[in-house]
Amino acid sequence: MGDVIETLAAGLPAGTVLTDPEVMASYAHDMASFSEAGEPLAVVLPRTVEDVQHVMRTATAARVPVVPQGARTGLSGGANAVDGCIVLSLAKMDRILEIDPVDRIAVVEPGVVNAVLSRAVAEQGLYYPPDPSSWEQCTIGGNIGTGAGGLCCVKYGVTAEYVLGLEVVLADGRLLTTGRRTAKGVAGYDLTRLFVGSEGTLGVVVKAVVALKPAPPQQLALVAEFPSAAAACAAVCAIMEGGHVPSLLELMDGTTVRAVNAMAHMGLPESTEALLLAAFDTQDPAADLAALGELCTAAGATEVVPAQDQAESELLLQARRLSLPALEKVSTATMIDDVCVPRGRLAEMLEGVADVAARFDLTIGVCAHAGDGNTHPVVCFDAHDPDESRRARESFDEIMALGLALGGTITGEHGVGLLKRDWLARELGPTALELQRGIKAVLDPLGLLNPGKVF
Repeated sequence: MGDVIETLAAGLPAGTVLTDPEVMASYAHDMASFSEAGEPLAVVLPRTVEDVQHVMRTATAARVPVVPQGARTGLSGGANAVDGCIVLSLAKMDRILEIDPVDRIAVVEPGVVNAVLSRAVAEQGLYYPPDPSSWEQCTIGGNIGTGAGGLCCVKYGVTAEYVLGLEVVLADGRLLTTGRRTAKGVAGYDLTRLFVGSEGTLGVVVKAVVALKPAPPQQLALVAEFPSAAAACAAVCAIMEGGHVPSLLELMDGTTVRAVNAMAHMGLPESTEALLLAAFDTQDPAADLAALGELCTAAGATEVVPAQDQAESELLLQARRLSLPALEKVSTATMIDDVCVPRGRLAEMLEGVADVAARFDLTIGVCAHAGDGNTHPVVCFDAHDPDESRRARESFDEIMALGLALGGTITGEHGVGLLKRDWLARELGPTALELQRGIKAVLDPLGLLNPGKVF
């Protein structure tokens, strides 16, 4: 394969092609557990669209697989290398090309970090809502690849709702432009949505037109403590049924609350079995919080604490931000699930996860974007204990089966990758699976783009 590396290097700037084994090892995988990673042939760090086209033409001519990557913060193995592949890291394509406050759009390269874009548009009084937990590291291209969400989804929606148009390098090196810059547009099939969430299996995103919103007022938060997860979920249902539109509605189960207490000494009562955190970014957030607080009390909350200002809001929300770091301290490894269920089945989901934890003798904490039913059960286990590792993987599968049984989906925002590939077939069914594989074959007839992922 030396000729492939020579061909790559001949058409790219010096330093773009990396072949040092230790360096390549650092690009071999994302943050998912139980997801195998292969040894790349090379890692390529393109800076231009033409660089990416050269890589894809070279790969197609030599029949070499290509694995596109962002910041590798994913949790499904979707960015993991396969043996003999070209890892195509888009991290160096990190320019914000345009911010247009009239049409409320930004044009960005895929390596732009989510937080960098958010801060740049905020300087012009605009707002890019999708905010994954890894927003300080994850890239817009990676967010598009996985269809990422975040804490604000209950009000503002997920990444797919903000991608208006794309430039995509196809497997054979052709450049495809999809979508639009305009506020409206329905010409032809919606190819833009096809690529959002495709995890690099259909093409390589090299530019995106994303929608922006006017910056909202600063949000004000509230925290409510509940004696049971069922009571907290009843409050979530009452809030949504009542027509309230919080900018954030998050839930932590008792296991997560205790983990956060142990790490950060936040003084939350050990009797708390669920913590509900809500926020509004409306013109009168205090009034909205008061109405929401009444619903929480009616659902059985033992205490409701509204913030008085922005500083207090940040303190209240700190517990939610510490959820994953706290659960990571419970054992040597974690496996993070991403099951979304109808809001009305949220209590059954949390009760079912608690049952799985008891049956498999494992600590499993749940934090959830409760407003949209997206749960993140976090399985804590000792990676050095083969039996415990086995039980962790089996419990993960049980949780996904539970989610499907409740009318949900195996992933709300993390993607399928390697980790959930077998489960995708169960969710889609044979007809939908056949159609999706057919679409993949049209766009990537040689099967070179991110092989072994999703399907």
